Amino acid sequence: MSPTITCIEDLRKLAQRRVPRMFYDYADSGAWTESTYRANEADFGKIKLRQRVAVDMSNRTLESTMVGQKVSMPVAIAPTGLTGMQHADGEILAARAAAKAGIPFTLSTMSICSIEDVAENTTAPFWFQLYVMRDRDFINALIDRAKAAGCSALVLTLDLQILGQRHKDIKNGLSTPPKPTIANLINLATKPRWCLNMLGTKRRTFRNIAGHAKGVDDLSSLSAWTSQQFDQTLNWDDVKWIKDRWGGKLILKGILDPEDAELAARSGADALIVSNHGGRQLDGALSSIAALPAIVETVGDRIEVLMDGGIRSGQDVIKALALGARGVFIGRAFLYGLGAMGEQGVTACLDIIRKELDTTMALCGLRDVKTVDRNILVTPGKSTNMAF
Repeated sequence: MSPTITCIEDLRKLAQRRVPRMFYDYADSGAWTESTYRANEADFGKIKLRQRVAVDMSNRTLESTMVGQKVSMPVAIAPTGLTGMQHADGEILAARAAAKAGIPFTLSTMSICSIEDVAENTTAPFWFQLYVMRDRDFINALIDRAKAAGCSALVLTLDLQILGQRHKDIKNGLSTPPKPTIANLINLATKPRWCLNMLGTKRRTFRNIAGHAKGVDDLSSLSAWTSQQFDQTLNWDDVKWIKDRWGGKLILKGILDPEDAELAARSGADALIVSNHGGRQLDGALSSIAALPAIVETVGDRIEVLMDGGIRSGQDVIKALALGARGVFIGRAFLYGLGAMGEQGVTACLDIIRKELDTTMALCGLRDVKTVDRNILVTPGKSTNMAF
């Protein structure tokens, strides 16, 4: 009998049972003490909403736009590495679910399914997330591949010049290829559904890189290549170069400070994402929702402001919109759905968020998501009741 799914937490628990520990922990962990990872989610709970009554709640709409693209609700699927290890062909399945839901899907550079895999198995245009590597010929080719696949926006991640340490990955032996420890083999034996699905696919490596980067032909050479390729010299001149090379909609991901937001606005990018990489980089940094108001106040009239980090419900979405975000990205929430039930689980995740967003908007006395602002918060104006 299928489990009853009522919220994202139900999907998380199911994914934890069905996905091998090293891959579940990869998705559900943060850097060092994980304080920022926890704050991303917890800080939403400090924001309180105003309930309104005896107002017309009929004919509601969640339709909006994100970076000029019409969306059925202001939510996009975030780029996440190793998505295809949560469930076989995970990126393809998530892209299909997003298309059916009428929202954007973003493919990571470090995906298991390649740009071409997703393009060949889906019909809706998707967004592509770019990491800047030292091998600029590879980056140029990657941008050209995204263009050829019809990607409608490029998401340039700026906060991964150096990797934050995630203790769980080290303890689990997560590497390329994964270490076949006794503990990992025993854990795999308890995940027959996952194993059977993985046996049925050829997509089990970083297919955007393997066979495309110079000297990367197998998992061992891929590991050596990725360990030395993230470019620590990345700067705003590189952003201009990538913008010119791409020539389309550009979104800058990883902005957490108003000074960087100012530089992002001056860069000519179309949007920025307030993000701390899911708490996976600088532990002790502000949560994304805590950082959002100052960034909106600084540049919100000059560049579209989006955010990710800690979104686990439709209520979280509306709180981010109230604080000035045009839209949000979900990462772990959709990964839980994917790990739990594949494409059906991603659809369930999006349905949950949509229903919660719609119901909350109605109970706050609004009918159009585009009219959500600080007036729905208990303490309106520039300050909120958040104790940051």
